[in-house]
Amino acid sequence: MAIEIQRREFLTLLGGAAATWPLAAQAQQSGTTPRIGLLVGLPEGDPEGERWVKALLTGLDKLGWKSGANVQIDLRWGGTDPDCMLKLAKELVALRPDVIQVTTTPATAAILRETHTIPVVFAIVSDPVGSGFVQSFPRPGGNVTGFVNIEASVGGKWLELLKELAPRIIRVAVLFNPKTAPQSSFYLKSMQAAALPLGVTLAVNEVGSADEIKAAIADLAKSSDAGLVVTPDIFTIAQARRELIVALADRYRIPAVYFIGTFISSGGLVSYGVDHPDLLRRAADYIDRILKGEKPENLPVQLPTRFELAVNLKTAKALGLTVPSSLLATADEVIE
Repeated sequence: MAIEIQRREFLTLLGGAAATWPLAAQAQQSGTTPRIGLLVGLPEGDPEGERWVKALLTGLDKLGWKSGANVQIDLRWGGTDPDCMLKLAKELVALRPDVIQVTTTPATAAILRETHTIPVVFAIVSDPVGSGFVQSFPRPGGNVTGFVNIEASVGGKWLELLKELAPRIIRVAVLFNPKTAPQSSFYLKSMQAAALPLGVTLAVNEVGSADEIKAAIADLAKSSDAGLVVTPDIFTIAQARRELIVALADRYRIPAVYFIGTFISSGGLVSYGVDHPDLLRRAADYIDRILKGEKPENLPVQLPTRFELAVNLKTAKALGLTVPSSLLATADEVIE
């Protein structure tokens, strides 16, 4: 019931439009209504993607930008297919919006292939410098700025959580799709640095389909001292694959740590990562400032300020694991 209520609230905020809100009655001095393009790097209907859009629209609303009143918003759902994202990026750029807000690394890459002039505010991007989106955090340069979704050192934190929950682990597989998570090397560096002191050997598992996910986790299950880390990736966060990964980890009794709490709601063991909706609420502020005349190059790229730790006690019990009281005391969410 709670999930259905949240979805109704999202659709209400969305204004019932599938893609575009009508031109606002309140015109600006130029005689046109400001236009915002949104490209979401998840499939339409995905609960996590809807949380992101809802947070952004709520943030804009609080700043006085009312969809259907004084701003026109064009929304596109990019899914997890890079080719589809490129097509939708072309569509949005052709609409000539005043600013584009984009989520995830692949979607940002698609938008920036299409425009070097329209202001772009990204969110939920891991390594904007390494990805070539900006020159630096304090001076982004060009037409783009935004909010990163995590810092590199979090890779070591994921390994520490696994060892704290399951000290027997000595082998850890890192799961991601290189086509949708090209930034994964950003996390692997800190994981490799933490692995030796923790007595852990890392194995990189690149997957691009449900069958490859099944094969990778089945292979991991051959070892009784293995664990799993799922790093930020729109391929794995999409609902069907997210639920598949959690189900397989449960079937093979593999302790796993994830980058976002939505995995824990699906039955995963533990997650540690940034509060994604918070990044979208902060992105609304940058959109507001750009619409009022500021340039992206003068708005520094910002780090996350809110991180969340979630633990599923039911899953821990099923795996025969004892969650330390110190971990429970610091958790933002505990599922009984």
